[in-house]
Amino acid sequence: MARGYSRTEAGAALTEVILLTLLAGFKLRALGRRAGFISARGGVWGLLRSLKLGGPQTVPALARSRPVSRQHIQTLADAMAAEGLLAFKPNPAHKRSPLVTLTAKGEQVYEALARKLAAISDDLAADMNTRGIADTAKTLTRLIAKLERWLGEVGEDGKALRRRRA
Repeated sequence: MARGYSRTEAGAALTEVILLTLLAGFKLRALGRRAGFISARGGVWGLLRSLKLGGPQTVPALARSRPVSRQHIQTLADAMAAEGLLAFKPNPAHKRSPLVTLTAKGEQVYEALARKLAAISDDLAADMNTRGIADTAKTLTRLIAKLERWLGEVGEDGKALRRRRA
């Protein structure tokens, strides 16, 4: 493998992974829009998944876990609440920041999208090597952890840090 601008073979290989990941991200976004995971206003699936896995959370907490503003999450949550997918509940820890929760309809939509993603993933993986896919997931997980540390999102202990305003 040619090094290009990288100083090491590993750096060159990682550059290729990053470029391919970006390209795959664009293709996945297009597929997500077509399959209903991403709406015109943003990531419905992602917000439903965050609440399904993490339980009720405030809008600021949800925004800290993504590369978007609190205002974007508020707009998305308001629209999803208007559709009956989410509800705002009183937060005993903070009077002015309610907890965002999944409704029964939100749970149903999440489950339907999860089944759809599983079917799409099965189809896409049909002629791929399972071990290779698992190794790729491990590599991307390590890359994400390093990027979070570089960006100051987590400490060396892996715990989330408070995001500083730019």
